[in-house]
Amino acid sequence: MNFLRNLLAAILGCLIAFGVMVVMFMVFISLIAGAEEGVVIKDNTVLELQLQLPINDYVGNNEADPFAAIFGKAQGLDEILHAIAVAKTDADIKGISINSNFILAGLAQTQALRKALKDFKESGKFIYTYADFYLQKDYYLASVSDSIFLNPVGGMDFKGLSSEVLFYKDLQEKTGVRMEVIRHGKYKSAVEPFLANEMSDANRTQIKELITSLWNTMVTDIAEGRNISEANINIIADTLGGRLPKYAKASGLVDDLLFYDQYEAKLRSALSLNKDDEINYVSLNDYTRRSNKKTILKGDDKIAVVFAQGEILYGEGGPDVIGQGIITKALRKASDDENVKAIVLRVDSPGGSALTSDIIWREIELAKEKKPVVVSMGNVAASGGYYIAAGADRIFAEPTTITGSIGVFGTIPNINGLATDIGINAEQVGTNANSVDYSVFEPMTDNFRNVVQEGIEEVYDTFLERVAQGRHITVAQADSMAQGRVWSGVDAKRLGLVDELGTLDDAIEAAAGLADLKTYGIKKYPKYKSGFERFMEDMSSAKSRIGQNFIKEEIGQESYEIIKQFKSVMEQKGIQARMPFKLDIK
Repeated sequence: MNFLRNLLAAILGCLIAFGVMVVMFMVFISLIAGAEEGVVIKDNTVLELQLQLPINDYVGNNEADPFAAIFGKAQGLDEILHAIAVAKTDADIKGISINSNFILAGLAQTQALRKALKDFKESGKFIYTYADFYLQKDYYLASVSDSIFLNPVGGMDFKGLSSEVLFYKDLQEKTGVRMEVIRHGKYKSAVEPFLANEMSDANRTQIKELITSLWNTMVTDIAEGRNISEANINIIADTLGGRLPKYAKASGLVDDLLFYDQYEAKLRSALSLNKDDEINYVSLNDYTRRSNKKTILKGDDKIAVVFAQGEILYGEGGPDVIGQGIITKALRKASDDENVKAIVLRVDSPGGSALTSDIIWREIELAKEKKPVVVSMGNVAASGGYYIAAGADRIFAEPTTITGSIGVFGTIPNINGLATDIGINAEQVGTNANSVDYSVFEPMTDNFRNVVQEGIEEVYDTFLERVAQGRHITVAQADSMAQGRVWSGVDAKRLGLVDELGTLDDAIEAAAGLADLKTYGIKKYPKYKSGFERFMEDMSSAKSRIGQNFIKEEIGQESYEIIKQFKSVMEQKGIQARMPFKLDIK
């Protein structure tokens, strides 16, 4: 009897708890919806640009999703650019304040933001920037401002770009865990760290030329924004002319050294306020929710923008991974939609699976039979990222886009040395001559290496054919620009790998021209899971993240990054069309 009583009490308690949770959940949604409706912009307001989350080209948020802003892990570049464009003509917005960012965006994304802010200034509204410390990318963004201010005891990093590549040959020999490497392309140096202890001349050359091209673009923009000659900008970098606040001011990098309260006095002056008047700020997140309801481009005819961002891996894909599943569905929806008259594929990817890249390439070919396809390249469109772009009717890149890297490789883990050291002996039995083709416990045979090399060469030849066909050049010409070499957008334009230098908006405008559209709206693909669904998925993997954070704290960030890179290579499956190295630009 007691058992039944306790059982019923437990069931009743669970039902009550569940009911309370449902009520709280509904209240929570109501509060969020109320907050969404409550975004009111007062007259004489400053839009505060604080970019504190990682920036993706696209986060796929649905305007009706109340959890997007709360549970989102990134900001959408498309939404930020749209918010700035809306603010340009918003009578309530008098200016923009950029404040202490440490921006988590790629260089091409930062340049796109800078161009949008430059366009905002044409309205006659002001842009001021303040920071306690400027990293180079933050300063590059800030250089578009009317005035730049620095904390009197703050600092600035302004010394030019550099890149660091880690090498693991000795680590492999000491641990007995190594990567067997098969590649095509003398510049295909994603695998070089596993083969040598030093950077090859070919790799050093391409990195030097790449970062020099990127730096030159930054210098040109900064020189224009600050009214300083490009030669003097380089002298300032060479002499560390911004290393102390007083030097940064003397060199013209900043306009004045102010504490934050003094900076706010400058804002009040720009707003024609008295010294005791409160400044009306609106955060970017709040303003984005309002600006998302305002449409700039309108029309029954549509341009579809399909966002492909992240590594290219075989499978469905998602917000941070390009899979043939999600991209194929998006391209087919856009192709089959009678209202969609042209497609723009926005690519931000270092590449990955050659098979997946070719599947997506084929889908673009099918889409081109129905309507024009234009590619817009973001931070990176290299190797597999260039593969899926190569067949488009027109290709746009930012000057700071990293692209090219037309080459392929394969990496296969081998632990023969470790197995021997710890006393493991693996024996194999097979039915046919090649049924036991490879074992991680045994040295790679010449026969197996030759078979893999044959596959590498086949994929490389196919890659060249795709490029030659798409760019209307010979295979030999494609090969001369290939070999795994990476290029900046500027150099890619000079070589003919891309058609134009421009933004996503430029690519959309070109697509409209190809479709003979005068007025049009925008449809974005793909649609990702809601913010709440992603939050719940993150909760389910919380244990894994806690373990990762513990390891990171114990061994340090740099050592943790080495393990991550090694793990990433170990997990690669199949032949890779991937960026030739992890480019860590500092």
